[in-house]
Amino acid sequence: MKIGPKYKIARRLKAPVFEKTQTQKYVLSEAKKTKVEKRRGAMSDYGRQLIEKQKARYTYLLSERQFSKYVAEAMNRKGMKNADALYENLERRLDNAIFRLGYAPSRPMARQLVSHGHIQVNGVRVTRPSYQMKINDKIKIRELSLAKPLFAKLDERLQGINAPIWFKSDTAKKEADIVSLPKRDGADMLFDLNSVLEFYSR
Repeated sequence: MKIGPKYKIARRLKAPVFEKTQTQKYVLSEAKKTKVEKRRGAMSDYGRQLIEKQKARYTYLLSERQFSKYVAEAMNRKGMKNADALYENLERRLDNAIFRLGYAPSRPMARQLVSHGHIQVNGVRVTRPSYQMKINDKIKIRELSLAKPLFAKLDERLQGINAPIWFKSDTAKKEADIVSLPKRDGADMLFDLNSVLEFYSR
């Protein structure tokens, strides 16, 4: 997925949706610009919903077509709140799971690891980043891949990672089991999924 100028996009969305915009220097520079922008008029509901949709889409690095497909699936889900269903769909992507486990420092890198065949699910190499994880699935970094330079600092990185509770992670073996489905708590979310759904319901 071609993204474009990341600083410009993050500034328009007013959210650090990319790794390179999550630095203290960027936050301080944006705080100064925000003071000036407050003089402008209030944003419309449509504009606010569009911003929230774009935040979510860029966070998970999805094209409009991919993202709208996840939204449609969530809105057709029975017995579950639409926002919860959408969050679950997005979080169960294999590339997102690799990022959440700390095997990659960013989602773009996680997507690359999957696409290049470094990840196994239930003992089988999976190269599709959009693969939807299920309960009892086992994720593992391929043994042959662990010797490659891109995993050289993995042990050091994993020391500072607290994997979500829906994983049972074994950092020594570089593998994890999916023990439950992801639940939305909003603690670390940069966007409002209810506003996203409102945008697509217009």
